[in-house]
Amino acid sequence: MSKTITAKALHDLIQANASEYAVVDVRGERAFSDGHLMHAISVPLGRLEVMIGDLAPRLATPIILTDVDGSMATRAAERLEGVGYTDVSVLESGTEGWREAGYEVYGGFNVPSKAFGEFVEHHFDTPSVSAEELKAMMDGGEKMVVLDSRPMDEYNTMNIPTGVCCPGGELVYRLGEIVPDADTTVVVNCAGRTRSIIGAQSLINAGVKNKVVALRNGTMGWHLSGFQLEHGNTHAAPQELSGQAIDAAKARVAEVAKRFEVGQVDLDTAKAWLADDSRTTFLLDVRHPHEYEAGHLPGSISSPGGQLVQATDRYAGVRGARLVLVDDANLVRATMTAHWLTQMHWDVHVLAGGLPASGLEVGKQPVHPLGMPTDIEGLSAAAAKAKLDAGWVAVDVATSRDYRKGHIPGAWWATRARLETAAANLPDAPGYLATSEDGLVAKYAAAELAKLTGKPTASLEGGAKAWADAGMPLEQGETQLADEADDVWLKPYERKGVVEDFMKEYLTWEIDLIKQVERDDLVSFRAF
Repeated sequence: MSKTITAKALHDLIQANASEYAVVDVRGERAFSDGHLMHAISVPLGRLEVMIGDLAPRLATPIILTDVDGSMATRAAERLEGVGYTDVSVLESGTEGWREAGYEVYGGFNVPSKAFGEFVEHHFDTPSVSAEELKAMMDGGEKMVVLDSRPMDEYNTMNIPTGVCCPGGELVYRLGEIVPDADTTVVVNCAGRTRSIIGAQSLINAGVKNKVVALRNGTMGWHLSGFQLEHGNTHAAPQELSGQAIDAAKARVAEVAKRFEVGQVDLDTAKAWLADDSRTTFLLDVRHPHEYEAGHLPGSISSPGGQLVQATDRYAGVRGARLVLVDDANLVRATMTAHWLTQMHWDVHVLAGGLPASGLEVGKQPVHPLGMPTDIEGLSAAAAKAKLDAGWVAVDVATSRDYRKGHIPGAWWATRARLETAAANLPDAPGYLATSEDGLVAKYAAAELAKLTGKPTASLEGGAKAWADAGMPLEQGETQLADEADDVWLKPYERKGVVEDFMKEYLTWEIDLIKQVERDDLVSFRAF
């Protein structure tokens, strides 16, 4: 039986801020977004073993598990203890017990970063313009540029006309190449508010001479004002920078580092920290993902600077841990990212000298699943098709979002967290093929399906991606559901219904966070 912790004891642990800990909410994303602790990270039970190794890599870190009432957390505790975690507790009565104790419960996702964005706007009085004001500037021919601070995939989904994709962590680094003169107005936007505010204030903090403003409420505000968005664009900021642009950026961040007390650490010390069994250190590479894939330090996590500030809880799950930020030798992006993280009370350091020239790995960031079943047969796409042709049934345990995008024709969807319930809704078959977006969660699901059904099971190696890469067709939509597809948190424009209502609701939630934070004795930000 796992040990438990009361709401009061957890409150005191967080308030003391004397040691590291991870509060892990194991419900699905949608349930998590309905109400959770500010300092909790979302690690759904069905993906626990795949995600936790990166979010809380040190097995001795105190892990506090929670859900709505403690029932799922107890199952999660057994799994974590089974893969080697040594200090696991379950929050008594879960989130409801926390609420009943009089403590704040937050809706939404990436709440610490979102709340910080609202704090930044209030503290720095970040200038902004409305969608109507921006449209008037465009129609009036004002000399200006719109910089979209989101990653390319989000920009590609929808962007404001004339906007250029320049993710937030790249803004100070690339501005001199995009806007070589000081009389051009710079408008920074994102989907909603946070990255618009942080991006604009980054340029202001860096001392750029241009007039800089955030677009109030971002692309959602633009749409709600009745203006047209563009879709499918790929207009990115220049990747190659002139020596003049780099020198200007380096000069700016030197002042930022001094003003915001951004420290550096050498590589030998960083390696010693990583080997330290008494405290967690995250090695976070803030460069663009394509730079990371071309060469990165072993053990580092691809964490583009703008996204790291926007969603810190998705990269570093242990409060009280050390963060070491890796950049190229110019250190512009790492310094700008660090100056925000230190205001969020992270113990953050920039790797001095940037990425070394040797000892690097190439390729995408590796995943570190824990306790992977070893007795499950992994099938190639061709071998999996032969099984399906022989009457086996495919069970897809990808996220429902990924299932909708594309799955093996005829595959049934289920969430692994409720596989026992879903299995009763599956058709009888001589065997079952478990699959997921990349094949990892499918391994665990296949082992569980074997126990639940008593039938032969296997998993599809590489999941739906491998199936598609082999030239096999994919089916789209919610074609066959063995369970309710309630596992993921959907952005306003992904939800079914009146999108405009969801956008208004989301923007109101962001704006109101500052009021909730002000009455929460566990939340504070560092004011310079």
